[in-house]
Amino acid sequence: MNAHLQPTGSAYFIQQETAKQERHTLSVLVSNEPGVLARVIGLFSGRGYNIESLTVSETEHEAHLSRITIVTSGTPGVLEQIKSQLDRIVPVHRVVDLTVRATQLGQERPIEREVALVKVAGEGEERAEALRLADAFHAKVVDATVSHFIFEITGKSSKIDQFVAIMKPFGLIEVCRTGIAAMNRGPQGM
Repeated sequence: MNAHLQPTGSAYFIQQETAKQERHTLSVLVSNEPGVLARVIGLFSGRGYNIESLTVSETEHEAHLSRITIVTSGTPGVLEQIKSQLDRIVPVHRVVDLTVRATQLGQERPIEREVALVKVAGEGEERAEALRLADAFHAKVVDATVSHFIFEITGKSSKIDQFVAIMKPFGLIEVCRTGIAAMNRGPQGM
């Protein structure tokens, strides 16, 4: 066996070979105080975990609580490690894996939505076609001049990806996305 193909003895090496990467959406309820987001992000960057999407906002003003929604990928073992380490951060009140919860509830995925602002240049026939396509995607015009539009679109990330790709030939100038907001179906809360 070649030296570069031999196992290193690390459990991570073995896990990477046998476990499949999964994409999960985590919801983290935290105290709304300075430095909390930096500590959560530091946990990910310090251990080499990737964040695909991150949103945070105060959700309970009276209780001074914020909700952080994180989309990340990893093997099942790595995902468990992420949740366990998040749970140990002092101002974290609760960590819920919305992907696991959805499966427990017999659903494929949690409800996930994203908002994007998409600026497109357009004149003449291309302008009319861009407007027609935006209407088909239920994108709303939030600003318009004779030389450009700014569309607002809400939906699954895949819908926004598709809309952005379709707008490229019409003079896509700029895209700003919020990141994913997510919840599980059903009457129970986080």
